[in-house]
Amino acid sequence: MSENKSVWVFIEQDEGRIAEVSLELIAKGRELADRLESRLDAILCGMDVESLATELIERGADRVLLAEHEELRLYRTLPYAKVLTRLVRENVPYILLFGASPVGRDLGPRVASAIRSGLTADCTDLQIGDYDSKKDGIVYKDLLLQIRPAFGGNLIATIVNPRHRPQMATVREGVMRMNEPQAGRKGEVERVSCSFEPADLALEILSRELRSSSVHLKDSPVIVSGGAGVGGEEGFLLVRELANALGAEVGASRAAVDSGLIGKEHQVGQTGTTVRPRLYIAAGISGAIQHRAGMSESNKIIAINTDPEAPIFQIAQYKIVGDLNEVIPLMISALREKAK
Repeated sequence: MSENKSVWVFIEQDEGRIAEVSLELIAKGRELADRLESRLDAILCGMDVESLATELIERGADRVLLAEHEELRLYRTLPYAKVLTRLVRENVPYILLFGASPVGRDLGPRVASAIRSGLTADCTDLQIGDYDSKKDGIVYKDLLLQIRPAFGGNLIATIVNPRHRPQMATVREGVMRMNEPQAGRKGEVERVSCSFEPADLALEILSRELRSSSVHLKDSPVIVSGGAGVGGEEGFLLVRELANALGAEVGASRAAVDSGLIGKEHQVGQTGTTVRPRLYIAAGISGAIQHRAGMSESNKIIAINTDPEAPIFQIAQYKIVGDLNEVIPLMISALREKAK
């Protein structure tokens, strides 16, 4: 009998709202399933969330496995892991994907451990390809190529899991593009029975406190980022001032974050946030490959650097060779003059 090559995506939702990373994974899962000529299943757990199944199907899922139970209303590791582990054991999907969110990073390893399979964390790309194992003398066809940064982002590793199913990975938010919903697309919803033992409910949620981030790089149409080349805190004040004049978010390179010039939540790049704004201004950023991987798909890129050979100029549409301490004040002055 041929191997089941279905692709599964765990859908993270909170109070009836699907996490963006799950919608991104539905789009990528659809691509992988088409490559394998197989089915895409979305695993949806919660309570009173059946209405979300329509959106998942319209975005590409062929089937939604719906587990509704009062004990699944809010995420807790043990009940969710029990439901998902049982489903995986009964169906043995080919691929199982989670978002690299706090929930996905908690649930994915728990399920992988229970079924004794591998899991690659924080992937930035997923592809289908073959693997020639010199050790086994076997060419494994159509494996999930799990691509992620390694050694602090200095290398890109491709990881495969030829012998165990499912092939499991968590994927960073923002690295996959969401697709547009296709109204009226048909799929099926299959209800999953749930039952729990007292030990599964050892953790009780007494209260919740939700805090939203004040930094919204992913959704910002304009981002002004500073790198190590800003020189210090005064340089970053200029970056912030330019961002304020443009109504933009402030980003940063890893070098700037590691230097303590700005918080990690502002980091753009392979080990930070992947962004695709309409306008990206890179000030004092040399353009290491890790940074470019996180912003190269911006619609327009303006780079300011004193080094005419800086790698950032290779992808910038507008190149300004000069001292940002002179260039940025001129830009701010021009913007303010235009606003009068």
